[in-house]
Amino acid sequence: MADPRGFLTTGRELPKRRPVDVRIHDWKEVYEDFPAPTLQAQAGRCMDCGIPFCHNGCPLGNLIPEWNDLVWRDDWSAAIERLHATNNFPEFTGKLCPAPCEPACVLGINQDPVTIKQVEAEIVDRAWAQGWISPQPPERLSGKTVAVIGSGPAGLAAAQQLARAGHTVAVYERDDRIGGLLRYGIPEFKMEKRHLDRRIDQMVAEGVKFRTNRTVGVDITGDNLKRRYDAVVLTVGATQARDLPVPGRGLKGVHQAMEYLPLSNRVCQGDLASSPIDANGKHVIVIGGGDTGADCLGTATRQGAASVTQLEIMPRPPEERPDSQPWPTYPMTYRVTSAHEENGERVYAVNTGAFTDDGAGNVQGLELSEVEMVDGKFQEIAGTARSLPADLVLLAMGFTGPEQGPLIEQLDLALDSRGNIARADNYETNVPGVFVAGDAGRGQSLIVWAIAEGRSAASAVDKYLTGHTNLPAPIPPTARPLVG
Repeated sequence: MADPRGFLTTGRELPKRRPVDVRIHDWKEVYEDFPAPTLQAQAGRCMDCGIPFCHNGCPLGNLIPEWNDLVWRDDWSAAIERLHATNNFPEFTGKLCPAPCEPACVLGINQDPVTIKQVEAEIVDRAWAQGWISPQPPERLSGKTVAVIGSGPAGLAAAQQLARAGHTVAVYERDDRIGGLLRYGIPEFKMEKRHLDRRIDQMVAEGVKFRTNRTVGVDITGDNLKRRYDAVVLTVGATQARDLPVPGRGLKGVHQAMEYLPLSNRVCQGDLASSPIDANGKHVIVIGGGDTGADCLGTATRQGAASVTQLEIMPRPPEERPDSQPWPTYPMTYRVTSAHEENGERVYAVNTGAFTDDGAGNVQGLELSEVEMVDGKFQEIAGTARSLPADLVLLAMGFTGPEQGPLIEQLDLALDSRGNIARADNYETNVPGVFVAGDAGRGQSLIVWAIAEGRSAASAVDKYLTGHTNLPAPIPPTARPLVG
């Protein structure tokens, strides 16, 4: 264990965010540097709890007490080895994961939990700075070939694991750059793309082949895939956005979040001088209270929006863990992200009834009413109807599953009752040799689940190709997350 009295003598501490009036004028990550001694003291709060429930909270099964202890003892090189033993990309999870491990921390039963996520992020940042992370190409090739369709976190994790096992791996991506939502969904202020780029460089050095601007099902057919490769791994995500079919939906200025967010990332990449969907000087309404909605809020703020209002149909969550969500589950509590700290108003328990027209086909407002839950259904509360000005409306209401299209049709893939690609316990679909991992198989979820599923699917594919495997398999596909 780490410091035997650390959790008694040291309080929980997190890095400070850069001043709001500074950070909203750039796209850099919002957090200031965290001094190493302070971080080590935080790692020292990890107690000898006997049964580390943080393992249960983490889909990857991260060896959290082990690398906390190593950090406290100033053995950072050993800490990154333990971290990489279960997680290919700890810098992604260290910056983007909501950290279900922390509410599962035993210390969190009656105190503030260990700052697990920050320790993880600092370990990998130091490892890169010290040059401890290098390519790990296989000693020999297996002669087997694998196609990975989609380059988000699940696809990258599966590809890296399979390449290190000696298989020849090609990753197909329909966008012009690798990364999926990591590239074009996550704003720069949450994770600068240099973190993604250096992992891609590492994978190239390990032998992974990346094929961009290739839409599978169009540029290469499903039959061609099966003929050219010994196995196929589908990691296409759950990118079918949930829509809002109300009057005025077709007005100009009403967009899905994933029509809006990638454009600002392309500006940051230097592809565009400015975004074609720009919030500058506009009254912006974001419909959806989750992380994607917060990303839209932070982006609109940096673009100079006149106002931003975020709407959520659910009531405001409680400040403290509710009795119905006991430890060690992930509680649905009220959280303030960096974007919420910067700007905007959050309105709960409201439903959008219509978008209003300015007479020229542009959205100019939004009509809403307060709602309450009655017999499991939302009902409008009489007398609460009102309108809000809106020059730009962004729909951030989540995703309903993988896009239905040529790929699913050409491979003749079966779907489950939720519209996801169906799979067996070994991640294999109804088509022999075709596997699915990540959101495409489990539905919209967290980055940590995507990486865990990518690793597990790689283990299943390796066994399918060779008859055995030494690759770890963190979770079976039937497992369900503590958070939805």
